[in-house]
Order: sequence, then structure tokens, then C-alpha cells
Amino acid sequence: MATIKHLLQQEVFLRDDERLVGVISVSKPSKKKKTSYLCAVLNTTETPIRVCVYVVKKADRGDAYKKQLSWLLKELRVVDGKNSDKEMPEFDLHFEKVYKWVASCPKDRDSFISCLWRLSRRYLIQKPDFVNISEDLLIDITQPQDPSEVSKSVDDLSIEEDYQALTSKEETDLELLMSECAVAISNAEAFAEQLGKQLSVLDGANIHSIMGSEDQVLNLMRLLDDGINEAERIERKLDSYDNILVNVKEQMEVMKEKDRLMRIRNTNHQCLLEELNSLVSQLDLDMKHISALCDGDLASPGAIYECTAAAQALHKCMNAKIHAGLLRMGAVEEQHKRFNKLAANFSKRLAHHLNNLFIHQGNEIEETWNHMSSELSMPNHDVMHRELVVYADLMHWLKDTDSSIFNSLCAVYHENLCKLYTKEISEFLENAKQKMIAKPDKSGKHSATLTPKLSGSATSLGKLSDLHLRGRSSSVQSMESANFLNILSVHLDTKGLFDQILETVLGEMERVCIAEQDFCVRFFHLVEKAAIVESKDEDEDQEVWTLRTPPKLRRKSSIILDDYFVENLGQGLMQKRSTSHLRQINDTVRVMMAELFPTLDTELNGFLAFADKQDSMYSMFMLVRMSQHVINTQDMGSFLSLIFGNCLIKVKRNFDNHILAHIKGIEEAKISKKTRCGIIIFVHNFEDFANFAETIFKGSDRHTDLDKAYAKLVNVIFEQIERVANEHVKTPPAVIMMENYHRMFSILSQLKIASLESEKKKAKQLYTENLHQYTTNLLGRPLEKLHIFFEGVEAQMAKGVKAEEVGFQLAFSKQELRKVIKEYTPKEIKKIFEHMYKKVEKQLCEEENLLQ
Repeated sequence: MATIKHLLQQEVFLRDDERLVGVISVSKPSKKKKTSYLCAVLNTTETPIRVCVYVVKKADRGDAYKKQLSWLLKELRVVDGKNSDKEMPEFDLHFEKVYKWVASCPKDRDSFISCLWRLSRRYLIQKPDFVNISEDLLIDITQPQDPSEVSKSVDDLSIEEDYQALTSKEETDLELLMSECAVAISNAEAFAEQLGKQLSVLDGANIHSIMGSEDQVLNLMRLLDDGINEAERIERKLDSYDNILVNVKEQMEVMKEKDRLMRIRNTNHQCLLEELNSLVSQLDLDMKHISALCDGDLASPGAIYECTAAAQALHKCMNAKIHAGLLRMGAVEEQHKRFNKLAANFSKRLAHHLNNLFIHQGNEIEETWNHMSSELSMPNHDVMHRELVVYADLMHWLKDTDSSIFNSLCAVYHENLCKLYTKEISEFLENAKQKMIAKPDKSGKHSATLTPKLSGSATSLGKLSDLHLRGRSSSVQSMESANFLNILSVHLDTKGLFDQILETVLGEMERVCIAEQDFCVRFFHLVEKAAIVESKDEDEDQEVWTLRTPPKLRRKSSIILDDYFVENLGQGLMQKRSTSHLRQINDTVRVMMAELFPTLDTELNGFLAFADKQDSMYSMFMLVRMSQHVINTQDMGSFLSLIFGNCLIKVKRNFDNHILAHIKGIEEAKISKKTRCGIIIFVHNFEDFANFAETIFKGSDRHTDLDKAYAKLVNVIFEQIERVANEHVKTPPAVIMMENYHRMFSILSQLKIASLESEKKKAKQLYTENLHQYTTNLLGRPLEKLHIFFEGVEAQMAKGVKAEEVGFQLAFSKQELRKVIKEYTPKEIKKIFEHMYKKVEKQLCEEENLLQ
């Protein structure tokens, strides 16, 4: 054990200036194979001296030791030896918890426990308890009884003074002494004998000196006796003082305890007073608030404000943070009963007032709507919202206080407003349908005559094809062609009117739904942390509730809206709304809006279906407008965005059906075979369709859908041009394809659509191929000998003859060329070209102007 003690001192404790005074090899009862070392260590560099107990283990890798656990000795509470009568290796140390150890042998355990006992007696004030330990191990080192015990205690103290280094003076004296003896190092026995002789001489000298100073010794002894007597007298006096101080100490301790109790009592009284003051202040409701809750007027703004303040004060009293023990006090229970009764009475009075107000305002708005239902606008509920919003804080109080009454009020509001909105939306959309089918006369009013339709069905497109055929296939425009242009002009005017009506319908729906959603979120507190702009005065509050509606929608204007309003409606709504609101929409908001507008989805889909039935081209307007409003309502509220999104899906389906019907009309188009073909009717139709569609989709994010439709239409037109060219017997196929591909190339060039660039190149290629085929195969060879001469020149050059050397051949010389030219007189050439011009004029149509 001495070896491991020295090793641990050098490797573990020396670097921290600590001294190892006791060590024992131990293991845990459950892990006897894993040994560690309990070490008692002194740190004398600190004041007071610090005594620690460490658990030291060998590292997993290598032979190094490291500290694993450590405690201060003063943290030790109990040392349990398990059994005082029987030797055993087990013992327990009680620190913050109990640590059980098994020593390598009982002797080592006893030695370590004895070491801990002596260290605690010497350095600790609050000493640990040593239980189940033999009394032989617990020897008080401060009171030895005989020389043997003294020597034993001194030996025991070696744990504290294990090694003392020589001082510098001692080292000097030792070196001087050894230098005087030449054999001090080589012959230790001779050196020891010499030191013994010198010691004997010195002892003899001391004895002679003492015998010579006997009188002085006697005097010294007398002085010592006198000192002892004086010390005993002082000691007796001190003992008497100690007896007196013992009584004083007891009295002081009693006074100190009384003073401590008085301070505790004063502190308790102060805390009790503060707690009572806090309790009274939290449960004290001002009389003016009680009066407002019992008899306050719920109709005037000033009285509503007083009632709101009173309700909030009552809510604060009812929900005051009071200790659970204080809640069982009789006064507190009585006050809570009073508050509950006051809250119940005010809740009933407020619910009755708001219930009547909901019903009254619903009836009043319905009467107003009956007077103005002829106009294409939804009624404005801002007045009702402004009258109700002053009760928003009271509704919040009611929601926290009595949820059943709050839910019943919500149900009443839903019931009245649901019927009202259902009727308003139905009549509004019915009015829009009537405006849609009415024809404007010269005075600007709308008559009941239906406008001519250009629907996308196969039948209507077939009729249109026949009309176009009569109007465009002849060289001189007929009366039917002029009639068609008039119909198209009226048709375009109708489309503009429908676009205005559609924008008005969607704008009104958006305005009404967003205004109602804003009001419901604010009034019913559906979103607790909604970022709603709070107005500071009545003017600002007025502005907040009117910002959401552009001036042209608030004004009861006529159906014909100006272009600026149509273009900037959605943008105006977005700018005003985005600067004043940031909403957090949740499921509760969506559920309430669905209950208030149960038929909105059905009615709006019905209106769009009606419009599509009137004219399938309306689907293009609906696709553009609906897409704009879906984007506008993305951050306005999920309910309206969902409604518009569903409608957008159906509108997109109608648009696709319109394109399919257009394609079917192209595939089923029949061309008259009795006259020249010219530009085919569906090519003209595509040009009109493209120009019309571009005016609608200009700047829209749905232009990609139109680009896809263009691609389908152009490919079908290319296929049908070849079909018509092959079926027509009056006009050569090359002429038909040349003229129509040229027209398609012109149309695609004018449109300047990037997605149709490949189709434009294909049209140009097909036009060029058919032009070459026409000029080579159908125009014939009017100057036959010239053709033969130059074909021979080309043949020679194809064989490798250089161009400047061809003229040196006899058959292709300049003289030979002059002979061939002389054979064609000017009169004959004029006759040949006149015949060719007549043939071309007969085959080509004047409309495309490809004669040159």
C-alpha cells in the first residue's frame, strides 16, 4: 500500500500541491472486479486547511491515474462500519447520498476509518458521525494519558507530518560538522563514534555548568513555583468569570431567540398586510362600474364605453391571481359569488340588446336593398358594421365570461345575415344576368333583345364558316360579307359589356366578403392576435372601414364603368388592404364565412355557367378576370380564395371546352367546291380569334393557357389545310397550301408570340415549298428553248465546268444564246406572258395578293 500511496502522490496530487495522508483500495459491492482507490488528501496551501476525499481510478488506456469523484470532508455526514464486533471489509460513506464500498481487507478498512476520524477531529467543527465502529479505532489524539499513548499519538500524527525537509540553516550546520571529520562519509561508524564522544563531553560540561549554578537553579525553581501559584490564582479567577459568563450567555441566547421571533412576527405581519391589501385591491370593484353593469345604457356610445370599461374591470376581478388557500376564505367566496351574479345579469342584458340589434339591422338592410335592387351593386353594410363594432370589446368579454351566450349570439347573427346575404347574392347575380342579355340601343339603354351569339359549339361554328365562305371566298365582297362584319362589330361590343359586368360582379363579391370577414374577425374575435389596424379617433375608424372599398364601388354608379376602373379595380383593393391589414386566418374564420355565405359558391358557379351558355367565348374573359381575383384574394382570406379557386377550375374547363369546340369546328368545316378556294374560312377565323384573344389576355398571367390553345389550333389548321387542298377540285392543291400557309405566316408574324416561333417557321417553310412547286410545275415552260439552253448550262456546271469556261463550248456560246433569243419575237413573248398572267389570275385569289 505504501508503494501505491507514493505513486498516487507523485502522479495525481503533487501537481495540485496536495498531500496524500490516507489511501485504501476499494470496489463497489456489485462490481468487485473493478477496483479504485479512496484517498484522504490535505491541501495546506489554502487557509483554512482543506481536507478532501477522492475516488481515483486507472485510465482505460495506459497506466495513468485520474480523479473520478471528489468531496470535501466537511460534506461527510456519517461513516458506517456496518458491525463494531466483527471484522468485515464493508463500510458506507454518507455524503449527498450513500456510497457503499468493499475494502481489500478489514485491516485496511479500519486504518482508513481511523484516518478519517483523526482528520475530522483535528480540522472540522461540525464532525461526522462514526457508527458501528470499534472504540479502539476512535482514539482522541488531543488527550493522551501515558507516555506510550503519547508516543503512539505522535506516531499517528505522522499522517500529518510524514516528511519535513531540512531548513537551510540545518543544512549549513550539518555540512560544517561533516567537514570537520574527514571520515564522515567514508566511515559512518567512526563519524558516529566521534559524535558520541563530543556529545558526552557536552553533557559533562552541561552538568558541571548546572552544578555550578545551583543557587540560580533554586531561584529559578522558586520563580517557577511563584509563577505556578499565580497562574492557578488567575485560572481560579477566570473560572469565576466563566461561571458568570455562562449565565450571561444563556440570557443573551434567550434574548437573541426572542429578537429573532419578534423579527419573524413583524415580517409575517408585514407580509400579511401586503397580501390583504393586494387581495382587497384585486377584488374591489368601483361603484361606478357596478352601476354601469346594472343600469348602463347600451345604445349611446359614451355609455357603451363605460359598460366596456366596467366589464373589463369585472373580468379582471374575477380572474385575479389569488393564492389557492385564500380562495377558501369566506369573504373571498362571497365576493366571487357577487361577481358571478353581476356578470350573469349583465351577460343576459347585453345578449338581449345585441339579439334585437342583429334582427333590426338585418330587416333594415333588406328594406334598403329592395329599393335599390335595380342597380348592379351589392348593398353596403358598412353602416351596420360601424354600429356593431363598438360592441367588439363587450363581445370579447362575453366570449371569455359566458361562452354559451356568446355562441347563441353568433347563431342569431348567422341566421339573420345568412338569409340576407343569400337573397342579396341571388338577386344581384340575377340582375347581372339580365344586364348581360340586354342589348344597348342608340340612347345607351338596354333593351330586352338578345345579342347575336358567336358560341363555340360545332353547329354555330359551322354556320359561321358558311357565312365566312360566302363573304370571303369571292373576289368582290358580297352583301353577306358586309352583314357578317356588322354582326362581328356588335359581337365585340357585347364582349366588352360582359367584361365590365363580370369585373363588377367579382369586385362586388370580393368587397362584400372581405368587409364581412374583417368585421367578423374583429367583432367575434375569431383570431386572437389578428393584426387589425386600430383607429385613434372616429375619423380614422371611418377611414379603416371605408379603405377596403374603392370610391367607384362605394358610389352607386351605373353598370357601364370606365376603363380606368376596370383596369385598376383589383390593384386598388390590394394596395389599400395590404397597407392596413395583416391577417391570420384559421379554421374558425372559414367556418363562419361558410355559414354566412352558404350559396355563394353555387350562385357564382351558376352565373359563370349561364355566361358560358350565352357565349363560350366568355370563358376567356372569365379565365382572365377570375385569375386576377384569385391572386388578389390570396392574402385576404382563405374562404374567398377557395371559392374563387373552385370557380377558376371550372372556368378553365369551360375555356378548354371552347378550344375543343373551335378545333371541332375547324375539322368539320366544309368548303364550297364550285368556286375558287382562296383563304380557307377557319384561317380567317383563327386570325379573328387570335386578335380578339390577345386583347383579352394582354398582360395576364394566364397567357400560357392561351399559348397552349394557339399551338393546338395552329397544328389542327395545318392538318386541315392539307385536307382541304387534297379534296378541292377547282383549285390546285399547291395554290391552296401556298396561299393559306402564307396567310398563317403573316398572322403568326403579326402576333409575335414566342411560343409559336416554331409554328411560324413551319408555316414559312411550307409556303416556300408550295410556292416553288407551283412555279415549277403549274406555270409550265413558256420559253421552252431558253429553258433547255440554261438547263444545259446548269448541267455543265454540275459536271465541274467552271462558270467562265462554259461560254467557250460551242453549244453554250453567246452566239448560240443570241440565236435562241431571236427565235422569240416581242409580240410572241407578250402573248406568252399575257396567257400566263391570265392563268395565274384565274388560279390565285385577289385577297392574298400573291400575283407578283
